[in-house]
Amino acid sequence: MTPEQRYLFDLHGYLLVPDVLAADELAAARAAIDRYIATPDAELPEGFSRSEDGKNYANGFAFDKALESIVVHPKLWPIIKEFTHDRPAFSRGTLLVDTHQHEPLGLHCAREDFGWQSTRYDTREGRIYCDDFVIFPYFDDVDPGDGGLLVVPGSHKAAFDRPPGLFGGGEISALEDLPSGVVNVTPRAGDAVVMTEMLAHATLQWQPTDRMRRTLVMRYRPQFKGQPHEMPDSVLARLSPEIRELMAPAHYTHVKDISRLDMVTLT
Repeated sequence: MTPEQRYLFDLHGYLLVPDVLAADELAAARAAIDRYIATPDAELPEGFSRSEDGKNYANGFAFDKALESIVVHPKLWPIIKEFTHDRPAFSRGTLLVDTHQHEPLGLHCAREDFGWQSTRYDTREGRIYCDDFVIFPYFDDVDPGDGGLLVVPGSHKAAFDRPPGLFGGGEISALEDLPSGVVNVTPRAGDAVVMTEMLAHATLQWQPTDRMRRTLVMRYRPQFKGQPHEMPDSVLARLSPEIRELMAPAHYTHVKDISRLDMVTLT
């Protein structure tokens, strides 16, 4: 990570990384997403499905190599390695398709949902350690006023529980009603947002009726934390060996071959 990235993430609990995807990478990813969305349920490969409301597409990262490669993208890999103290594991990656017809989410975070023991954030040896974080690569522009991701910067370090009535009780219905202290993040297509699950976050109703907000929800953790997410064998068989290694659990003393690499190329 750069000193600027490290400072901003430590300060805010999230980081907007601009221009992660080059034009050709973005075009290939969009084409893959379009294919997933357009494929009828009965024709989807085993292990792939969509929610009833059409918002969540299971294992979206594995649908095409153009999406799978983003899991270890060169502009994200140094962050992934640092946050896990060079013991990285990839958990899962869902394709999220947000439209004006989908319900927004209220403020939440891992500490509030699962208890303060569930997630850890620390700084040691001049680096950041974060054992539960998400990376959202964006495939569409988000303009001011569109809606989308809301965050409470700095809340990942909160020493006290969020009072129930604060920030409108966590349900924020309109941008003009955005409480002080809550920020609407507006990435451009090709950008990525990196966020600790300790950060209080939500979504605001998506406003545009002629376009969507499409992202991958890529989840990471240290290789020794918790049980690995169950992945169908049919999906695992599609993945490159490097991603399968990254997903594998391991003891905290073990060093995976992939974690020794400064750049990962999928085979």
